[in-house]
Amino acid sequence: MYDEDVTEVEHALQAAALAQADDAPDHLVAAALLHDVGHLVSDDNVSLEEDLTDDFHHERIGAQFLTRWFGPEVTAPVALHVPAKRFLCAVEASYLDGLSASSLRSLHVQGGPMSATEVEAFERRPYHREAVIVRRWDDRAKVGGLAVPSLDDYRTILGRLVL
Repeated sequence: MYDEDVTEVEHALQAAALAQADDAPDHLVAAALLHDVGHLVSDDNVSLEEDLTDDFHHERIGAQFLTRWFGPEVTAPVALHVPAKRFLCAVEASYLDGLSASSLRSLHVQGGPMSATEVEAFERRPYHREAVIVRRWDDRAKVGGLAVPSLDDYRTILGRLVL
């Protein structure tokens, strides 16, 4: 299980479906779909509990993996979706209150809310706004039993974006 109620794949498909429901451009639909691929391509022996107690930097692993096929419009939001959570916790008081239990645990492992200096640096990063958008879909994509399009339904979008 990825989180309380969904698997990794269900979570990814829900995030992509949320992006499509928001009429996001293809590159953000792809980033939403692939944002946690680092969990899948990193050490298969890492359990959910370990991932919540040690930071394995799945966002960096995933972004690096994806650079073989996609440009920064996809890979940068993937790389920045964890810092985006830390950013949102620092700049929106209500954001922290809405995090799931596992997101709260991982936030602690990932460094907690950003400092003012980190916020300024994050806001200077290319694609930081897109990463925040992906982060919000990520947070909402944890609904058990939700019917969403299949992975196959995203082939055309991904195909258009491949380098």
